[in-house]
Amino acid sequence: MVQFVMPKLGADMTQGKLVEWCKKPGESIRRGEIIAVIETDKANVDTESFVDGVFESVLVQPHDEWLPVGTPLAVIHVEGEVPSELAPAAPPAAAPAPVAPSPSVARAIPAAVVEEAMARLRISPAARKRALDLAIDPARLVGTGPGGRITLEDVERVAAGAPAPVAAEGADRGQRMRDAIAATMARSKKEIPHYYLATTIPIAKALAWLESRNQERPVTERQLPGVLLIKATALALRQVPELNGFWRDGRAEQSQAIHVGVAISLRGGGLVAPALHDADKQSLDALMRGLQDLTKRARAGSLKSSEMTDPTVTITSLGERGVESVFGIIYPPQLALVGFGRIVERPWVLEGRVVPQPVVTATLAGDHRATDGHRGALLLDAIDRLLQEPEKL
Repeated sequence: MVQFVMPKLGADMTQGKLVEWCKKPGESIRRGEIIAVIETDKANVDTESFVDGVFESVLVQPHDEWLPVGTPLAVIHVEGEVPSELAPAAPPAAAPAPVAPSPSVARAIPAAVVEEAMARLRISPAARKRALDLAIDPARLVGTGPGGRITLEDVERVAAGAPAPVAAEGADRGQRMRDAIAATMARSKKEIPHYYLATTIPIAKALAWLESRNQERPVTERQLPGVLLIKATALALRQVPELNGFWRDGRAEQSQAIHVGVAISLRGGGLVAPALHDADKQSLDALMRGLQDLTKRARAGSLKSSEMTDPTVTITSLGERGVESVFGIIYPPQLALVGFGRIVERPWVLEGRVVPQPVVTATLAGDHRATDGHRGALLLDAIDRLLQEPEKL
């Protein structure tokens, strides 16, 4: 028997909202099958089961309340175990609501989870202490102070059972996303000793090869230069695997799989970086379809949990915005971030002559705890060499 808990769908997530169950008690579940829809600060995420089994019982019904990461949501009977009698599901939403418990009584959530969620809130020290003393669920706290900061008065309001103020949904989501991004980036710059490298890559051969290839295809199947950059980066990470992985428990862990997170800007502001799985093994056609699908679903708010949690490295590009180079911040616990700027034409020495040449600036942000500039330089050099032979991508 295992508990399905509120998942941590990214380093910046401390709480989520259960939107919908996609399974009913008694139904079988396969690993990777969608079991629930979870709302995060950035998107609604189709959350996958991590085990094979039977969806045994519901502990929490979908509602509008934010729950800390780690909150038990359901029970799954794992295959191979002796089935227990199915526990009754929580009452449906249409049933009469039970008497609400006192807000000062905490759910059965591990204390460490509550304290971590509380530590990440924008909350005054006095309000934090008071909320912990009263064992108030952090998800119940709504700030009315400057910039959404939680004040002592907000804590006392919840303790007294008064309704929390309601913010406009669009503005609330936007502010939560900005807060989440701010917390993650601040953590990254505080904890990760970044080093930065940049190189200018001539890309005429790659563009000519891509143009020739696209001429033979319908417009809907043509590929963008960005797909070449993704594939080249993924293949380069095979040669410099130290930059593909995570920093966990005080040490670097290399990942055998290369799942490239692609930074995607959202229409309402903010961004997400879901994974293109096994990017080094996919064809350019498959990568192009995957990139289009990820972008569409990210902006529609329908990403999968594995896409949010699996990236082993991130690529960001602001070339379409006219930026020639971008020096990004590593998304913890990853070890590196690769950036690409706009393709521009520059004077270039070729066979002793100065000629116009399309080039792109590639940058790397690396974690100095795991690698040094020498290994980072080898990665950028490998990307350069791979782009000079686009037919091998």
